Amino acid sequence: MSFLTIDKATKRFGGLTAVNEVSFTLQEGEIAGLLGPNGSGKTTLINLVSGALPVSGGVITLEGKTLSSRRPDVVARAGVARTFQLVRILPSLTLMENVMIPAVFGAKAHWGRAAEVVAETALAQVGLKGREGLRAGDLTYIDQKRLELARALAAEPRLLLLDEWLAGLNPTELQQGIALIRSLRETGITVLMVEHIMEAVRALCPRALVMNSGILIADGETGAVLSDPQVIAAYLGQVDAHA
Repeated sequence: MSFLTIDKATKRFGGLTAVNEVSFTLQEGEIAGLLGPNGSGKTTLINLVSGALPVSGGVITLEGKTLSSRRPDVVARAGVARTFQLVRILPSLTLMENVMIPAVFGAKAHWGRAAEVVAETALAQVGLKGREGLRAGDLTYIDQKRLELARALAAEPRLLLLDEWLAGLNPTELQQGIALIRSLRETGITVLMVEHIMEAVRALCPRALVMNSGILIADGETGAVLSDPQVIAAYLGQVDAHA
């Protein structure tokens, strides 16, 4: 049985079909890139998997358990966590407080000292150890990104959805970010990452899926997918490799 199964997932907003009968599966421990031009439906699909939006049709399951149209908290308890295109942290709280919240409300619902340990581990994992008492709003942009990833990891997910987590980083920060995501492979977490930076996709994702106008147009080995004329016409021909 596949770990994540997306079967004809569809999302309509009035007369607009943002995701149109998209189907694919992920195996446990896989890291896959979800690519496509702006407006192709990638983030909407992530929203369907994470419970942020209900499906209009189709079924999404994790190890046979239905996720589609479940509340986000139910999906989180099932072992799914995500980041967002725009960083979502709680700027007035400390780093520790930010990360303890998902430790409490994530897959294993830790409390007290147990939640602190999970939060400390997640902060260390993303390179923020020793800064637990800092106010989140005082962090640099890359460290706010690290904090958001720590928040996702503190939920102890088995499926991690990264929505353009590497966007907006300078070249040095980008290499740090790639190394950080690569380190997740050792944890066995399954990762589906929406990404526009081809350098990162090639470095991190053995497999790439491409959407265009709400439809999945390619799915396969990353090098082959990025060389597909249909993909080049729909996506790579419209943006440069670092767009």
